[in-house]
Amino acid sequence: WEYWVPRFESKGHRVLAPAWPGLDKPIEELRRDTAPYERLGITEITDHYDAIIRGLDQPPIIIGHSFGGLITMLLLDRGLGASAVAISPAQPKGVLTLPPAQARVASVALRNPANRHKAQMLTEKQFHYGFTNTLSEAQSKPIYDRYAVPGPGRVLFQAALANFNPNAASKINFNNDDRAPLLIMANGKDHTVPAASARATFKLQSRSKATTV
Repeated sequence: WEYWVPRFESKGHRVLAPAWPGLDKPIEELRRDTAPYERLGITEITDHYDAIIRGLDQPPIIIGHSFGGLITMLLLDRGLGASAVAISPAQPKGVLTLPPAQARVASVALRNPANRHKAQMLTEKQFHYGFTNTLSEAQSKPIYDRYAVPGPGRVLFQAALANFNPNAASKINFNNDDRAPLLIMANGKDHTVPAASARATFKLQSRSKATTV
């Protein structure tokens, strides 16, 4: 959100962009020591933002990308937010679509069960395929150097196994008519959360009488 924060602030908005718990440190430190965040799960992350939002003087517009998009929808289901935008959101429980590109990206962590309790760092090649696939490898490298940090494997395992767990951390009440309006954005060239996955999430969220676009 490095460039989005000043963009929205220039339009007169107050913008908060807090990191996941344990990830509010310099990039070099996050790469060197993953212990503070390597066992993070979906519920812990959602609770973190829940507490921040409840401390505000008015409901915010919540925006999240990828797993942040899933967290956004979970927060909405808790009755938080004035409205929300989920950009290429990771799948909540109930989504069965798994495009090959998405399976390839997730397999980096999922192929080794030990990664459930570790943080996984993508290689430059894996990062390029998963996040900067519309750029050349040369264009991708400085972005990788600037932003790539190890990610907790637990959240991937929780999402991947959600449909086999009746109490999955990614479970959403798709019939919640009282939630705030939700915009779901699908990106046709996204490898990490392809458009087909986002459309499947949209279909489930549309069961609610609340606004979903």
